[in-house]
Amino acid sequence: MTFNAFLRAGVACATIALAGAAAAEPLKIALVETLSGPQASTGLLYRTAVQYQIGKINAAGGFNGEKIALVEYDNQGGPVGAADRVKAAIADGAQIILQGSSSAVAGQITEDVRKFNLRNKGKEVLYLNLGAEALELTGAKCHFYHFRFSPNAAIRFKTVALGMKGKGILGTRAYAIDQNYSWGVDVENTVVANAKEIGYEVVDKTLHEVNKIQDFSPYVAKIQAANVDTVFTGNWSNDLLLLMKAASGAGLKARFATAFLDQPGNIGNAGAIAEGHVVSTPFNPEANGDATRVFAEDYKAVTGHYPAYVEPAAVFGLMLFGEALKDVKLDGGKIDTTKIALSIEKATVKTPMGDYSMRSDDHQAQFPMVVQTVSKEAKVKADGTEFGFLPIKSFTGAESIDPVQSTCSMQRPG
Repeated sequence: MTFNAFLRAGVACATIALAGAAAAEPLKIALVETLSGPQASTGLLYRTAVQYQIGKINAAGGFNGEKIALVEYDNQGGPVGAADRVKAAIADGAQIILQGSSSAVAGQITEDVRKFNLRNKGKEVLYLNLGAEALELTGAKCHFYHFRFSPNAAIRFKTVALGMKGKGILGTRAYAIDQNYSWGVDVENTVVANAKEIGYEVVDKTLHEVNKIQDFSPYVAKIQAANVDTVFTGNWSNDLLLLMKAASGAGLKARFATAFLDQPGNIGNAGAIAEGHVVSTPFNPEANGDATRVFAEDYKAVTGHYPAYVEPAAVFGLMLFGEALKDVKLDGGKIDTTKIALSIEKATVKTPMGDYSMRSDDHQAQFPMVVQTVSKEAKVKADGTEFGFLPIKSFTGAESIDPVQSTCSMQRPG
């Protein structure tokens, strides 16, 4: 299915239904996200993306002859709140859980779903992970009813390094600085593991507390003393902004290679400090000609802003989910989430960035990535500034994806 066909389908409202089904059971999806409080900015972006794409699926006929019901639950930013909300969602009849804004929360949800499914054979719940990127979620914690639709540390930092090397801006000496929790450790390990193959040396590395450091000057002094060309960092939010500001204040010449530089507000807050730094993401509005441009404009028309940060990956994952639903045949109109899961494994869809599919071995999605640099030359500007993200290298899904982790031992139904 092409992306233009997808848009036409949304307008035409073509029916996806089980012919002749009477009183069909509606599919109920629960978005369990951080929707309030100081950490809500990312959760609210997930909500926007989910509403956009579920709206497209419903406009095209929904599922099983009924519109998909989307219900929201505020997890209040933590695993405990998420556990309570998942329990409430399942009690309310949700067959599918969506979440993405925290790997710590994702770890709680995926375990809760796994345990529920073990106790409730025939009533299994699916967890569609829209953006939690800790490697263990498709490694030691992998299970059949969990699907990840976003990148992980291995995907992001392999592509960003290869893209920079191809452009001649990687250099040979690198430093890794990351937040000291599962995600940051994943990034550090990935950067070190890739060094020999891609052609750089990690001369030093640092793990630091998360969102507690107000002055990164001592860390930047250590980086400066290491005389490096590139600083790899998985930092996000204030930890990324303050690190870059300290680097600029110290006159650090190294280039930052990042995962989340495109988070809304980063460029607005950093301004010229961010120019020339690099990020690898699943989308850029200038990366694939008319396809990405049309999607970006449609998303803006519906939501009021261009797709950015976590939104495109969430939309593309739900596009695959919607495509999978078309091939699910239900007996007597009753929803079988195992059939939906099997269909997701087999589905492919053409997103604005290219082919998107799901690897059945560990349920890690496979999709294109684009490496981009902060530049005044970008046509679509970020945060109302003169800067945007200019594509420098794109990778197919096959080029981007990391190998299946040896720690994943997925037990399949039956």
